[in-house]
Amino acid sequence: MPHPHATAGCTVAPVAGLRANTDRELMELRDYLHVLRKYAVLIVITTLVGVGAAAVWSLTRTPMYNASSTVYVSLQAGDTVAELQQGQTFTQARVATYAALATTPVVVDPVITELGLDTTAASQGARVTATAKTGTNLITISVTDADPAQSAEISNAIAASLTETVENLDTLDGQEASPVRLTRVENALPPSQASSPNVPLNLALGLLLGIAAGIGIAMLLTVLDTKVRTKRDVEHITETPVIGAIPFDSKWKQRPLIIDVDPLSHRAEAFRSLRTNLQFIDFDGKSSFTVTSSMPSEGKSSTAINLAIALADAGKRVALLDADLRKPKVAEYCGIDGTIGLSDVLIGSVRLGDVMLPWRERSLFILPAGRIPPNPSELLGSPQMGQLLEVLERDFDVVICDSPPLLPVTDAAVLSRNTSRVITIVAAGETTKQQLAAAMSSLDHVDANQAGIVITKVPTRGADAATYGYGYGYGEQRYGDEPDEEPRRRRLGARAKDEA
Repeated sequence: MPHPHATAGCTVAPVAGLRANTDRELMELRDYLHVLRKYAVLIVITTLVGVGAAAVWSLTRTPMYNASSTVYVSLQAGDTVAELQQGQTFTQARVATYAALATTPVVVDPVITELGLDTTAASQGARVTATAKTGTNLITISVTDADPAQSAEISNAIAASLTETVENLDTLDGQEASPVRLTRVENALPPSQASSPNVPLNLALGLLLGIAAGIGIAMLLTVLDTKVRTKRDVEHITETPVIGAIPFDSKWKQRPLIIDVDPLSHRAEAFRSLRTNLQFIDFDGKSSFTVTSSMPSEGKSSTAINLAIALADAGKRVALLDADLRKPKVAEYCGIDGTIGLSDVLIGSVRLGDVMLPWRERSLFILPAGRIPPNPSELLGSPQMGQLLEVLERDFDVVICDSPPLLPVTDAAVLSRNTSRVITIVAAGETTKQQLAAAMSSLDHVDANQAGIVITKVPTRGADAATYGYGYGYGEQRYGDEPDEEPRRRRLGARAKDEA
């Protein structure tokens, strides 16, 4: 007997698959719209160039006029219905031949002589078009010329010359007249408007070609772009989730610790959002993080410090270790003495409690890098480092280790095996997709547990900014702030520090 829920299960699967396919199609459409918005200026420029080129081309062309005359082809012989039917079939079969004859020198030369045209039969024939309508005995002779009156005159002359030529060619020996007669049924009149250039059509074509060229160039630039710029770029490379997006600050070198300097800024709020996102991750009883990046100068040190401050402001006991034993930055950014620190603790020359001190009356304790050793990777992968992390994880709520970048050296990969999670920093517009893929691969090789990816230097203006929720004037200035509110914001910032 079938399971009572078997039918329901069979129904849900296709619906879920359909929903997944629909979401994928929507995301692809969103990507295309993002590209169009990002390169909107380029598309506008190419469109204007296309329309401008079409306008210049149209205005520099000599206006040409087209006049048309029509001749009727008939057969003069035949008394019975059968003979008339045969004659009709005969004339329709010859109509195409007569139309092709209209552009030959035997027809065109007499017209040139008659009208005194300064041209050749080949040149004039190129301006003559003779068409035979299917199923009829009508031939339309069109002539294009720069002079509207002359185009009509030449068209009528071609019709007359064709009539005479056909009569001469189809008159058999012993007959006085040709059985075929061509009769002009419509005379050509001088046209009032030029047939070319067709300015509206040319402008429309220029518009379409300009738009197509702009979209094509935009798509090509997108394909050739190797930089990681949006969350979608990260999602195409790795399944590791994006847990934070830190906006770009042009003065970040002067104020790397933005939470301490300007706690009400959007950049500071981004670090607090990162702190909130980390609270939803299951750490299996341990909360130690290795903060690293693919390459140098992606903002890993400032991210590690600001995240540590944000966690301390939330009431957590935080230990911040400068595990970058090659180019340490934590002591410099935090304004502390970093001559003695982690490397000295690991070799046993100093005690942990002597060099790990609280920072600025917060529940944040910092252990600087200390002296730069000749063997950083060995120290970070040593049993002493593992024991140190176990002690810190027992005494602190969160342990954050600022480590070197993944691709130049192996320090971060080695350290990640001793911490519970890895946070990878990616600089928007700087990190390449190949670098991010290589960094993720190096972490996979050591079976590192990844907490997520934090994108730094996120633009606050432009199409890329909109994908992060920035833009529309939501950049450096705080939302709703006015210039005269600067003193009030300073007071609020000072009060926030006091409360922390």
